Amino acid sequence: MTLLAVVLVLLLWAGQRRARLIERSCPPVGTVRRLDGHDVHVVEAGSGPPLILLHGASSNLRDWTESIFPILAREFRVIAIDRPGLGHSAGTGAWLNPSDLADFVLNVAEELGAESPVIVGHSWSGSVVLAALTDQPDRVAGGISLAGVASHWVGGIGWATHVARVPILGQLFCHTVVPLLGPSLMPAAIAKIFRPNAVPDGYAERIGAALAVRPRAFWSNARDLVRLNAYLQAQSTRYPTIRRPLLVMHGESDAIVPFWNHGQRLAALLPDAEVQMLPGLGHAPHHVEPDAIAGRIADFARRCFDNAAAPGQLGGGNRSVFP
Repeated sequence: MTLLAVVLVLLLWAGQRRARLIERSCPPVGTVRRLDGHDVHVVEAGSGPPLILLHGASSNLRDWTESIFPILAREFRVIAIDRPGLGHSAGTGAWLNPSDLADFVLNVAEELGAESPVIVGHSWSGSVVLAALTDQPDRVAGGISLAGVASHWVGGIGWATHVARVPILGQLFCHTVVPLLGPSLMPAAIAKIFRPNAVPDGYAERIGAALAVRPRAFWSNARDLVRLNAYLQAQSTRYPTIRRPLLVMHGESDAIVPFWNHGQRLAALLPDAEVQMLPGLGHAPHHVEPDAIAGRIADFARRCFDNAAAPGQLGGGNRSVFP
């Protein structure tokens, strides 16, 4: 028993040391500000109508700053936010479902003077975009879901995610196994994200991918993943009430958030949404084709802001594909 205790203490020490090294190697690239009562890591650039960029699961705002953020900032005021508990933003304690998070993000945006933005959400945050359009349409000009989660799904989310949620054992797991072994498993996970496309050189280092295996971040992310599926069963029933402009862009070969279960379902529910299936692309189109994806976002955002100034029909069920 004494030997087991010693081993556990050593593992906890090693895990915490690895987490601190990760923090030092991936420092904030923006500022951590007190917004809506919480410490939020934010990056801002550009001027013009506001775009809010929300990253997906196991990620952070560098996913944007290392892809399309600089391109969009040429025309818009772009604000990227680390979601609570991820990146360098503090957690909020209680779980924020997509509707809660939409409210939080819009409160943050308004405190920054960015009212009625277009919200762009990748992957997990596609659910936040849809929640904003469903529950708070008067606070947004439109929404863009990029490879975004929209519906509940059948199947697992990985054994490690479930272990992290087990009382006591999960905390030990997050503080030992995850930071010590997680980095070695990242290349395979990243390859699946990009499949069938090649992973850009230096991608993991540039986006600070290792931030996701710190104990707090991994636990927060596990909670997000475990609880989202059940929540979407209720949220998705409200999608037909959406009247704000919505653009859905989704890689045809996305192995993480399959088009048929998310983008294609939205196309059936929302005939006025613009649903663009992207042939030959996986779950990270903004890294594979940054100029083209940024161009599509900018074009749609322009029309959203023009429509807000002079309301009219926007959308029309465009099912265009990537050229």
